[in-house]
Amino acid sequence: MQTTSLEDQQVPQKVIITGASSGIGFETAIDLAVKGHEVIALARSKEKLENLQKITLSLHPDAKIFAIVFDILNDDLTALIDFVKQVWGDFNILINNAGKLINKPFKETGELDMVEMFHMNVMGHFRMIKALTPLMTKKSHIVNIGSMGGYQGSAKFPGLSAYSASKSALHTLTECLAQELVEDQISVNCLALGSAQTEMLEQAFPGYQSPVQAFEMGQYIASFALTGHRFFNGKILPVALSTP
Repeated sequence: MQTTSLEDQQVPQKVIITGASSGIGFETAIDLAVKGHEVIALARSKEKLENLQKITLSLHPDAKIFAIVFDILNDDLTALIDFVKQVWGDFNILINNAGKLINKPFKETGELDMVEMFHMNVMGHFRMIKALTPLMTKKSHIVNIGSMGGYQGSAKFPGLSAYSASKSALHTLTECLAQELVEDQISVNCLALGSAQTEMLEQAFPGYQSPVQAFEMGQYIASFALTGHRFFNGKILPVALSTP
């Protein structure tokens, strides 16, 4: 039986994470960087990314974190590819965390609402994966951040039909990509998250207090991104302590 030594686990990894300016993505980026991994953190808010970098460096002055203002739907992927090549050459972990939520009764949900959900929660990740997989080394790991709202057989809630449908599409894309990328030795998994105390949770369930804090979920995602591909590929894994 092959084992992994502590030394192997401590080898610095090169990680790109989207949606890193707040909530779970923010906490995941910090956890990875302060533990010695190199991180490119992407988000649209310059101010929040500056805060991310400030907090990270206060915890670990030598942390290697690049906070880059980038819109995964609209910005030039060629520029991002060139930047990755310049600073790393290649990399081995992509965490697709960026996302958006619309909380609106189905009768009030318009076609543009549905399009917006699928653009942000599916097409943005599609663009990132399509552009960046050529730079990923063998035995790399793509982690898509899904939702229990899109997990088959889970409890569903009014107002979240467009959001949940988009996350379900991301789950299926994960399963398909895991097969498509076998020859490249890139594993693809999806974490279907339950609640964690974030701004998005408050938007979905106003007043609800989650038993899981954002930093706890961030630590879990960071750990899974580093090691999950040794045990899983093409899996949609529920990560939920409570419903919602």
